[in-house]
Parts: sequence; C-alpha cells; structure tokens
Amino acid sequence: MLKEVLIGILIGTVAFTVGMLLGHFAIEKVPEWVKDASQDVDEALIKKFLAELDSNEIQENLRELTKVPHLASTPGDEATVELILKRWQDPKTGLDSAWREDYKVCLSFPSKTNPNKVSVVDEENKVLFMAREKEKAYKPEQEDPDVVQPYAAYSPAGNVKGKLVYANQGKMSDYELLNKTLDLKGTIAITRYGGEGRSKKAINAAQFGIVGVLVFTDPYFINDGVVSESGTYPNSWYMPPSGVERGGYSTDFGDLLTPYLAAKEDTYRRPIEEVTGIPPIPTQPIGFEDAEQLICSLDGDDAPDDWQGSLNCTYKLGGPGFKATSSFINSTVHLDTYNTDRLENSANVMGVIRGNVEPDRYVIYGNHRDSWVHGAIDPSSGTAVMLEITRVLGKMLKEGKWRPRRSIIFGSWGAEEFGLIGSTEYTEEYFSRLSERTVAYINVDISVFGNTTLRASASPAAQSVIFTASKQIDAPGTKKSLYDNWIEYNNRTSATYGVIPNVGFLTGAGSDYAAFMHYLGITSVDFSYDYDRSKTRAGIYPAYHTAYDTFDYASKYIDPGFTSHQAVARTAGNVLLRLADSLLLPLNCSDYAESLELYLSQAVSVFEEKLADKGISLEPLQKAVQLFQETATKLESLIRDSELAKETPLKARRINDQLMLLDRAFLDPLAFPDKSYFRHVIWASRSSKVPTFPGLADAVEKEDWNQAHKHISILTQAIAGAAHTLQDGI
Repeated sequence: MLKEVLIGILIGTVAFTVGMLLGHFAIEKVPEWVKDASQDVDEALIKKFLAELDSNEIQENLRELTKVPHLASTPGDEATVELILKRWQDPKTGLDSAWREDYKVCLSFPSKTNPNKVSVVDEENKVLFMAREKEKAYKPEQEDPDVVQPYAAYSPAGNVKGKLVYANQGKMSDYELLNKTLDLKGTIAITRYGGEGRSKKAINAAQFGIVGVLVFTDPYFINDGVVSESGTYPNSWYMPPSGVERGGYSTDFGDLLTPYLAAKEDTYRRPIEEVTGIPPIPTQPIGFEDAEQLICSLDGDDAPDDWQGSLNCTYKLGGPGFKATSSFINSTVHLDTYNTDRLENSANVMGVIRGNVEPDRYVIYGNHRDSWVHGAIDPSSGTAVMLEITRVLGKMLKEGKWRPRRSIIFGSWGAEEFGLIGSTEYTEEYFSRLSERTVAYINVDISVFGNTTLRASASPAAQSVIFTASKQIDAPGTKKSLYDNWIEYNNRTSATYGVIPNVGFLTGAGSDYAAFMHYLGITSVDFSYDYDRSKTRAGIYPAYHTAYDTFDYASKYIDPGFTSHQAVARTAGNVLLRLADSLLLPLNCSDYAESLELYLSQAVSVFEEKLADKGISLEPLQKAVQLFQETATKLESLIRDSELAKETPLKARRINDQLMLLDRAFLDPLAFPDKSYFRHVIWASRSSKVPTFPGLADAVEKEDWNQAHKHISILTQAIAGAAHTLQDGI
C-alpha cells in the first residue's frame, strides 16, 4: 500500500513538473508579434513626448527657415529642401529614411527686368500716377533682392488701358450690378480681396468685356480700419499701406499642365491654351495706399453701403473713369504685366518611420514649404512645428525607446503657394497606390495665426481624437486645458455631447489637405492656433503673403515666446501618436453620422419646399442618413463591448479597415465633372452659402432641378454605401 502511494506521489510530481516545464516553455515561446499586436497606445510615452517638445527649438527652426525668401523653385527654396533632408537624415534624431522627389511644374513669375506697372495716363500720354512696384522697406528683410515683386501668379502678360470702375469683390453679382448702369466693355476694374476667389475676380470680369483687373486689400477687412502708417507694421500687426497680398490666381489645385498625373520630366503636358481657371485678362494686386489714390478719384454714383471700406473717401462706382474735380480727369488707367509661365523644378521631401506591427498602414503628416517671400507664418510656422515633432520622435526612435505600430510618413510639399496643393503632383505616383492603406492625413500648414485659442478643421470621424488630445494639454498663458479654452472662444452645441469646441469641416481646397481629403478620400485634420476673432474683422493675419511676414513679425506680434507653436506641436503630435499607436483607430463613425444629420436638417429646412414644388423628394436622402446613423451606432456598440486586446488581432484589423475606409466611401469621380480633383460628395467646394451638401446646394441655388435631383441620388447612394462599409458583412 505504501509502495503504491509513493508511486502515485512520484507520478503526480513528475506530471506536475512536466506540466510546469511545458507551461514555462510554452509561455516563453509565444511569438513576440502576439504581444505587439495586442499592445495599445502608451499614455506614458505620450506624456514624455509632449514634455520634450521645446518652444525654443521651434523658434530656432523658424529663424533658420526664414533667413531668406524661398519662393518655389528658387535657390532659397532649394536651401530649405537641403535643411529638411539634413534634419530627417540625422543619425541621432532622424527618421528611418528620407529622400527628395523632384517634379517639373508650371509656375508663373514676373519679369525681373521689366516690372509690372499700374499707372494713370492723361490724353497727352503723360503719366500722372504710378503705383509702387514693390513694398516699402521697414526692415532689412524687405530689402533682400530676392523679394519677389507683388504679382498675380498665372495672370497673362499684356498691356491694356481703359476707364476705371470699382467692382467691390469681383463677384459675378457685383459685375451684374455694375452692368445695369455702366458700359463695362473696355474698362479696367479695381476689386477688393474677399468674397470671391482670386482668379474668379478676373474670370468673372472678362465675361463683361472688362480688359484688366486690379486687386487690393481693404484695411476695413484686414486692419480693422487702420490706414495710417504709424498704426501698422512695424508698430503693430496690421498691414502697412504699401503691403500687397501675392497669390496663385487659379481655381484648380495641382499642376496646370498635368492634371491627374505626376508632373515629372517626361509627363505629357497639355497646351497652356487649354487651361481654364486662370485669369484670361491681365491682373495685378496693389497696396491700399495706391488703391486709395484711384478709388477716391472715381466719378459716378455712390457704391452700395456694403461696398464701402476704410479708404479716406466715399467709394464711387466710376463714371466709368475719374471725376471732373480730380487731377486724373479724362485720364485712363494703364495696366502692363510681363509675367511668364515656365517649367521649373520643385521638390517634395519625404521621410518615413516604419511601423512594427502594421507597417502597411500609414499615418501621413505634412506641410508645404515654399513661400511668397520669407513666409514666417505661411507656411514656415507649420514647417518649424513639424521639424520639432520629427526631432523628438526621431530621438526616441534612434534611442530604441519607441517604434510606432503603424508607419508614419512625413512630407514637406513644394509649390503649394502656386496652387499645387496637398501633394497633388504625386497623388497618382504615390498616394493613389497608398490611399487604401492610409489611416489619416494630419496637416499643420499655418500653425499659428495668433495666440488665443486652438483651431481645428477635420473629417467628423477625427473629432473625438482631437478632443482627447486637447484635454491633455495646457493652453498657453492660462490654467485651462486647450479643450476648455477652445470652448470659451469657439464652440457649438452638439445633439450628442452638448456644448463642445467647434471643429470646422474641410470644405473646399483650403490648404495642403485638399488632395488627401477631396481627391483620395483620406480622413484629414488641419491644426492651427488662432487669434481672438471677436476683437478683429481680420479674416487672416494681416501680413499674409506680403514682404512683412518675417521672423520679426512672427516673434513680436503673432506668438511671442512661441508657446502657441508649442501647443500646436503638442496637439498635432498627440493625435499623430494616437493614430499611429492605438490598437483600435481613434476614429468615431457616430460623430460622422451627426454631421450628416446636421447637413440633412439644413437641406430640409432650406430646400425641401422648393424641391417638392418640382416633384423632387428628399425622402431617399433622409432614409440613407438614418441607415448610416443606425449602422454607426451598431458599430460603436460592438467596439464598446469588445476586449480587442484579448481577441484575435484580425477583429481589430477588420474594424480598423472599416473606420479607415469610411471617407473613401463618399468618393464619386463623376459627381463634379466641372471641378477637377473634387470627388468627395460631402465636403467638396460649394458656391452656395447654405451649409449643406455642396452639389445639391449649388444646384438649387442655380435652380437647376435636374441637377438637384441627380445630386440627391448621388448623395443617397454614397451615404447608403458608406453605411454598408460599417456593417459586419453581407
């Protein structure tokens, strides 16, 4: 009996020992990728990352980036290419790899030897007035020989003359009002920035026989009425009287000659004569001090009240021409432009940090690099922030402390100032192939407009991750979080959450995100820090696209101490890490549903009765939005009820694909045949002021009822299709 007991104990001991050994070796042999696959974002790492983002580093980045003007394709621009490459290839703080991609793009330049001229000439051909050919220098930066003369990029060369008329903002409705009482044929129009796109001011004008267009920035809108030299830069942030906003005068984004193709050396190029969307007549921007000389001498009836501005006179419409009491009586305005379009080399700089679990999934972070002059705020504030983010991430990477779950691609885009927005030049070459695997695009173009509050626009799916990030960061100069400070200055009421910060929509081709959002359907986010818009009428910082947008301007008036730059870096970097490292993508389809419902309510409120009179029903669209809302709710419930870290990685991968591809479901390549690169049926540009679905809104405004019915069908099927992408399967 004792022998049997001892044998039993021995067998049991052996079995226990074998079991322990098997368990030990089984645990030891669990593949490392299983641990990595179930790991979620590391909050401690995010905290460490945020602490290391240094405002002094950002300040020095901006100082370096703005040493010289860096207009696209110029030596100054090439110097920034080399700077960024050097940083991203640094052995201690660089990325896994970095390289440049060169393109040959159609750019527009004024003549260096024959400047554009705006003059007033009398009947004997005597010049009575000549507008400034360049802005007044207050600092050495404005005296740099590489400061480009103010001009309208893509305006044709030409020599025209005519009587002057004042056409407000150059909208079609403005010219129509003028045309009721004036013969506009052969005249030259002077217009203000705002209300209409730059090039459309000239495109609209040409339809009425106008032969040339002048554009100025009215101090009413940009300077809160301040016109005196003593009240403007360098004594304040306001635009000086000689300041001129340069810009790309094109309605389309992307290289003019190679639409939908990467603009490489051997790419097919269409003739420039086939290009639309650029001024068909000579166009030139001028400063408001010169505009005052012209407008305050005009004859004719008083302009309407909403056409008046802050120049020192009552704005008249023009006779056409000047009043009898003016020294310009019987004189004409001459506009001589000598711009040329040329194929020039422009580079995008690319950098990559490769993911360790899902290297085939990408988060893209980008910002354009070229500027009209020194470009301290636009775009170098964004580049300075991006370089600091990559420095900190690169250091963590090189020290072996971190590698993201998904791959991160950084891009410094070239030639955006001319309208080659958001890497359009290589969407076909690179990101059309990568778009089905790209999680999101983060854009920090102008990172800082002012020093008051965070500002963000995004696909609705990204709202929740933006809020998560903003709650973790202190607002500069306050004891509040960015989130709470944001609510104070810019909020909205949500049906789901109550009062929340207002995240704008990415409508139209406003910045570098355009190609990603509107053409590729990649969920996108655009970050910046804003000024207090309740205290100024300025729609953008006053030195925008002028020779005064310098490091001195940025450090004195926009962000002393560079704490707002740092806040943007922390916010964008926080969101970047969450998108790159979270087990489940921090994207929310229910927030998208709420935005669709908001757009639908606007359509019903403003359009339903008009459409019903034409026998067109919004009911199919209403049902599609309801289906999307129900499906989004089910998916969010599935996510809440799942413990994805303990389940098969394929479940998280499947849900992530549904979230990642959501914005892609709203693409329709045939929805907007007259708008190149616009395929997203929810967020495309619109001319209508009604904040709702763009194709439908524009069709109703034009009373094109067939088109309205068509867009209801397009929307219905796109939204229903998007809902089906959120379902488990067929």
